[in-house]
Amino acid sequence: MARKKKEKTILHNVLIEEVAAEGNAIARVDGKVLFVPQAVPGDVADICVTKSKKNYMEGYVADIIHPSPYRQKPFCIHYGICGGCKWQPLPYRMQLEAKEKQVYDQLVRIGRLDVPEIEPIIGSEKQRYYRNKLEFTFSKRRWLLDGENPDEVTGNDRLGLGFHVGRFFDKVLDIKECHLQPDPSNDIRLFIKRHALENGIEFFDLREHTGVLRNLTIRTASSGETMIILSVTRFDEKIAELLNAVADNFPQISSVYYFINTKANDSTSDLTAVLYRGKDTIYEEMEGLRFRIGPKSFFQTNSLQAYNLYKVAREFAGLTGKETVYDLYTGTGTIAQFVSSRASKVIGIEYVREAVEDAAANCRDNGISNCEFFAGDMKDILTGEFLQEHGRPDVIILDPPRAGIHPDVAKTILEAAPERIVYVSCNPASQARDIALLSERYSIGRVRPVDMFPQTHHVENIVLLNRK
Repeated sequence: MARKKKEKTILHNVLIEEVAAEGNAIARVDGKVLFVPQAVPGDVADICVTKSKKNYMEGYVADIIHPSPYRQKPFCIHYGICGGCKWQPLPYRMQLEAKEKQVYDQLVRIGRLDVPEIEPIIGSEKQRYYRNKLEFTFSKRRWLLDGENPDEVTGNDRLGLGFHVGRFFDKVLDIKECHLQPDPSNDIRLFIKRHALENGIEFFDLREHTGVLRNLTIRTASSGETMIILSVTRFDEKIAELLNAVADNFPQISSVYYFINTKANDSTSDLTAVLYRGKDTIYEEMEGLRFRIGPKSFFQTNSLQAYNLYKVAREFAGLTGKETVYDLYTGTGTIAQFVSSRASKVIGIEYVREAVEDAAANCRDNGISNCEFFAGDMKDILTGEFLQEHGRPDVIILDPPRAGIHPDVAKTILEAAPERIVYVSCNPASQARDIALLSERYSIGRVRPVDMFPQTHHVENIVLLNRK
């Protein structure tokens, strides 16, 4: 006997009160907190409940009865399906307020840390076309839109090149236009898709692991240079023709790379990037310093805001020219070199060997002689023996991945006992957890958020820790 489908619960005329974490908005119904995505404070809406627990509920907007006076019309045709830019209906001023509140909540309300007044968030000059890097996925079975019949969408119409739909590893939304990366990003992506379709190059099947075209990365620089990186399961004459065609049609493309990836996952950190055509790097520039960016290099995805971020980090470091600085998770050494003119010596540590090679090359290009870089796992390199050999730091700057730092790294930092720690984080939650580990010997001196990612709930935060 077939199970009876559970009826959906609809809550009528719910007033959305405020913005919450993870891009949700909040309402309160019958003593419970209700989390709702894609809602704006002031909206009155009917909400379909998808989860109901003792103290909270989750749901989605079934119908907007009275739109908020603050609600903006989304500018992207993919809004609501694509997993990015969820805050398009929210005015930018309210986005910044919500991000400041997020930092406060994570550090103070949840982390229970003793925090001075948080300094005003630095907003992004650009709220669209601010990213210098985007990654797209090819799919043999793209995400079908409302009203599309799977029996009628066949052949080339079923192929897609775009972004993963939230929570589905095998569902890719075909992107017509993206507002995140400046020209010629959209035209390059559309050209590559069109050429592949016209020449019968197979798109990858994410479930069956068959096909040729897997991923496309486009990197653009403020210098006007563009790099494309194609991930394929094999390199043949058709792929060569595709790469030549796109490079010939877009003079802005100065670097063309490809990866051969036959693995079950899309990661390329363990693969060799093959330079097919053009220069091996593109360049970003900041205060007269040039930073080379290769196919595997990490560089902050919002170049203009990266400059503001680094200026705050340098200010917090309080350098006089006499200090030994450790820049942990240094990437291509951007922060290390940015502060080097005001330090005696800078030691950079990074996991990705190619990034460290770029960092050393950047120093040579920029005529910087007081930076030294080391590649490897942070918890394995940053040891007591390493500190003895290279000198104990007066200042540590760390900018770890979202997961934060390993407890062993926190322990070594405490043993190193620098005067100041400047903690740059893209995840205030893990930042708060790590600061708690350091709080036995350090107190928070300053806090300042920086908005690197407009139209999203993500926020970068910088905290100065002073030794007690």
